[in-house]
Amino acid sequence: MLELDFLQQYRPEPNTWDEMFNSDNDIRQPYQKIINYLSQESAEDLNKKEELARKLFMSQGITFTVYNSGEGIEKIFPFDIIPRIITAHDWEIIEKGIKQRLKALNIFLKDVYSNMFIIKDGIIPLEMIYSCPHFLREMHNVKVPHDIYVHIAGIDLIRDFDGSFYVLEDNLRTPSGVSYMLENREITKRLFPDLLPQCKVRSVTEYPEILYRNLMAISPRQISNPTIVLLSPGIYNSAYFEHTTLARLMGVELVEGRDLLVDNQRVYMKTTNGRQQVDVIYRRVDDEYLDPLVFNPDSILGVAGIMGAYRKGNVAIVNAIGNGVADDKAIYTYVPDMIKYYLNEEPLLKNVPTYQLGNPDQKEYVFSNIGQMVIKKTNGSGGYGMLMGHIANDDEIQTYKSEVDKDPRQYIAQPTISLSAAPCFFNKKLYPRRIDLRPFALCGPDGIEIVPGGLTRVALKEGSLIVNSSQGGGSKDTWVLAS
Repeated sequence: MLELDFLQQYRPEPNTWDEMFNSDNDIRQPYQKIINYLSQESAEDLNKKEELARKLFMSQGITFTVYNSGEGIEKIFPFDIIPRIITAHDWEIIEKGIKQRLKALNIFLKDVYSNMFIIKDGIIPLEMIYSCPHFLREMHNVKVPHDIYVHIAGIDLIRDFDGSFYVLEDNLRTPSGVSYMLENREITKRLFPDLLPQCKVRSVTEYPEILYRNLMAISPRQISNPTIVLLSPGIYNSAYFEHTTLARLMGVELVEGRDLLVDNQRVYMKTTNGRQQVDVIYRRVDDEYLDPLVFNPDSILGVAGIMGAYRKGNVAIVNAIGNGVADDKAIYTYVPDMIKYYLNEEPLLKNVPTYQLGNPDQKEYVFSNIGQMVIKKTNGSGGYGMLMGHIANDDEIQTYKSEVDKDPRQYIAQPTISLSAAPCFFNKKLYPRRIDLRPFALCGPDGIEIVPGGLTRVALKEGSLIVNSSQGGGSKDTWVLAS
């Protein structure tokens, strides 16, 4: 029996919401069944499960690529065998909050690329929009199918010390990670086949089916079998495993820019039987590389002329071009105002308090309290280019301040949020490690659907608050309970 050992070894972190233990150090009810199950296993048995998970990830090619070393090394995405559990009540809060948020963000994107009412009414300053590098004037008055700009969103959520959920950032361009959500569940079925039904865990496997249905629904040609492709930058992209997985699960062609061509403002795929007109492109290529005639002329990842076909309405592109203006970290601060302005509702999910360093007073405040701040680039990703004030030394702080002073608009700061902790198993013991959550929302003509789960990312290093895989983070299966 391991239960006594597990519970004695596990030390919840102070001033942190622990997903497994409550403030009285009692096991929360949702975790009771899994702890009872684990108590029947030996440490060796659990070690074998951890090893099996590692082998399954390797044999199935579940990897990502790390570029920061300059070597482009493919690595296994570290997987922790203890699931993260979310109650039905908490999931209802998350689901309603994300749907509300995406509804407002979609309206904002339509507005900012057409009438700009939100700017004319003084809710967001014009210079904030025009100084955003991802605001694309080429999208002005472009009609997108069903007025849906954000077809796929990965909204990053964290939980503060009091258990409240906060939105850390909105990923509305080419969000990644959903394949790991799906694969994590498949691995868990192998490791704990009896536990999932016992705990009434809701399914996430419908994601590819829902996505495929939404892609079909936005085809410009009203035909029974439109041609859908997934456009990937290719095998050297860090998320290439995900591209291949989603294309396979949806039964659509995986293509690269060289496989497509534009003729008479229509997109065609080159096949052994000749050209085949393409109706819908689920693209995983960033805006700037999508069309060398309009954006980066040196790009070999996109398709020359694709923007003209898109403007003409001859092809649908998912997600819409130009979405980056809505998930810029400086624009993020205005999302609660968007919800109030467009929907006349109070936000159901809170933003993390955020300071824009383009504002001199806010910059002064942040610099004076830098030890309690996390500073980020407004268009950074992957955990790169951040300053964690509580662990940075004086030289690092001074160097970073100098960088900020060169272009303050491109930086925001947030107070250090503790992030909730969940139990992780390694070295034959349970340890608390910090986590976040990325649920994936799919927007189609019939509304917004969110599969009950998401990618729980884990900061595997002790004391770390950075969960990104590129920075040594891992992931867990995410269980949303039916009741």
